[in-house]
Amino acid sequence: MPDSMAEQLQSDMECEGLLECFHGLKQLDKECFQALVNVEEPLTVDEIAEAVDRERSTAYRAIQRLLQTGFIQKEQVNYDQGGYYHVYSPTDPSKIANDMQRLLNDWYAKMGQLIQEFETKYEQGEAATPAES
Repeated sequence: MPDSMAEQLQSDMECEGLLECFHGLKQLDKECFQALVNVEEPLTVDEIAEAVDRERSTAYRAIQRLLQTGFIQKEQVNYDQGGYYHVYSPTDPSKIANDMQRLLNDWYAKMGQLIQEFETKYEQGEAATPAES
């Protein structure tokens, strides 16, 4: 049995758990991301929808969440006759890892600030409370 809450969290967290913890991604989002990782060429929304066996509109919403979090990139491909379509590919893993590290650092700094505010607030409360005799 782990000695601390941190060890428990570390033992429970898997790589996929990072996608949920940092960005609130859903199971379908992870499946779409995996579909893109599993191929060498960028895919269209229709191809991603087929790979995860979902409707195009459902896959599109997952793709939008992945774009917002920076896990994937969108590229425009132009037709010779005019017009275009979009294809999607995974973002470089080192960039994703750097972004998650930055988020973690920001969270850690914010938690440190909140802990300091808590300590300051309640130390002042103790000083203001008359000692019991």
